[in-house]
This record gives sequence, structure tokens and C-alpha cells, in this order.
Amino acid sequence: MMIYLTRSLSGRVLLGTVLLAVALLAVGCGGKKKPALPPGTEPDKYLFDQGSVALNKHKWLKAREYFRQIVDEYPQSRFRSDAKLGLGDAYLGDGSIESLILGGNEFREFLTLYPTNERAYYAQYKLALSHYNQMLAPQRDQSQTKEALKEFQTFVERYPDSPLINEGQRKLQECHDRLSDADYQVGFMYYRSKWYPGAIARFKAVLKEDPTYSRRDALYWYLSDCYIRVGLAPEALPLLDRMLKEFEKSEYLARAEKTIGDIKSGAIGSLTATPKKDDKAKKKDETKKDEPKKDGKTVEIKK
Repeated sequence: MMIYLTRSLSGRVLLGTVLLAVALLAVGCGGKKKPALPPGTEPDKYLFDQGSVALNKHKWLKAREYFRQIVDEYPQSRFRSDAKLGLGDAYLGDGSIESLILGGNEFREFLTLYPTNERAYYAQYKLALSHYNQMLAPQRDQSQTKEALKEFQTFVERYPDSPLINEGQRKLQECHDRLSDADYQVGFMYYRSKWYPGAIARFKAVLKEDPTYSRRDALYWYLSDCYIRVGLAPEALPLLDRMLKEFEKSEYLARAEKTIGDIKSGAIGSLTATPKKDDKAKKKDETKKDEPKKDGKTVEIKK
């Protein structure tokens, strides 16, 4: 009996010790204690102010902690919509691929939750920017460039009076240029390889799909030169004229002016014309043509 009581008591002591350890562990794992608020302070306002200070100091993680607490714990707060934007900004500020994706999601959610909010234009711009900051070089995959172009196009069309409209239009053109650069570089490779039909097709595609391409002066020049080299010099004239009208400064202007003069004077034909045989070679060919043949062989006529 004594043995049973001793074991029972020992079991209860052990169980109590385990429960105490679990309780202490739970307290330790419960996360950081929430900071004590100054008397009379609104909790959501305090969190928003602290998050804004951290954001301005580029303390991205700390800013996210404050803004996330507002978004998750104060659904009726007047600061919740701005905290959502602050959360997205803190992710974009971090700059990693993962953070850019998460930031884009925050701005997309903002537009879903607050489509008529006065700062919806800002969310749309930053959503586009989250893709813009993931764009790769022209030779690589252009999926993010296409997404950025789509979102900036939406921004420009939906918010034409936004204070960010000029920046949005500039970045929209950069997206167009990035996509056009990919085709232009392929065309230039064909040009360097002297496969002019392939180069012409690529250059024409860029002009058709992106008539505002920033580097179209080079496009005009190389496309016109391709036409000249395949014997279509008249097709080059309109392109060279457009270059002179649209560009006040370009490394191709002097060459364009000279080429226009050469085409109009007929001198440019020397680039593509078949070389003429000299008189002696022509006379020799004519003599051979008139010589009698026997069994398919030329018979020498002795005089």
C-alpha cells in the first residue's frame, strides 16, 4: 500500500512538472510582448505611426510587423487601408524576388478591397512596379515585362490625372522598349549575318508593334540599309526621311542624309548592281559564242 501511494505521488509530481514546463514554454513561445502604449493612445494609430517611422527609415521588417498587426487585428480601423499600402511598400523596399511578389499581392488585394479609395491609383502604380522590378534583360524571359506593361497600361488609362502619371507613362514606354529590344537584337543579329530578309521581317515587326520605340533611329537606319542591300533602294527613302523628321540628334543622321542623296542620284545602285564585264571579256564571250561546235566541243578554226 505504501509503495502504491509513493508511486502515485511520484506520478502526480512528474505530471505537474511536465505541465509547468509546457506552460512556461508556451509563455516563452508566445512571441514578443506587445509594447505598452502611452496613456490615452489609440492602439491602431500608435501602430500606424510606428510603422510609418520604420518605413521611412527603411526598416522593412519592423515596418511590416506594425502594419501587419493593424491589418490582422483591427479590421475596422480607419488606418487599415493605409496600413495595407504600407505593408506593400515595406515588401517592395526589401527588393528580393519573394518580397516583390508578396508586395504585389498586397497592392492587388488593396484594389479588390478598396477599389474606390482615393489612393487606388497608388496601389495600381505600385502593383505595376512590383512586376517592373522583376524584369529581365531583353535576351531572357519577358514574362514579367509583359505583366508590368499590362499593369502600367491599366494605370495610365484608369488614372490619367494621377500625380504619378508622368512616371507611369515613362515606365510604360520602358516596358515597350524592353520587349522591342528583344526583337530588334534578333534582327540586328540577322543583319550582321547578312541574312537580310530575316532582318527586314524582325525590324518591320518592331515598327508595327511599337511605333514609339525609343531607339527607332537605329531601326530606321538598319532597315533601310537592308532594303538597299536586297535591291529595294526606293523602299529605304521613306524610312530615312522619317529619321530626319523625328530625330534632331542621332549618330545615324549624317549617314542618312548622304544615303538619301546617293539614292536620288543613282549612285547607290553600285551597292547592289551586278559588276559589268570589261570589254575584253565581253568580246571573248562573243567570239566563243560564234565559234562552231562539234559533238559539243569547240572546234578551233585554223586560218
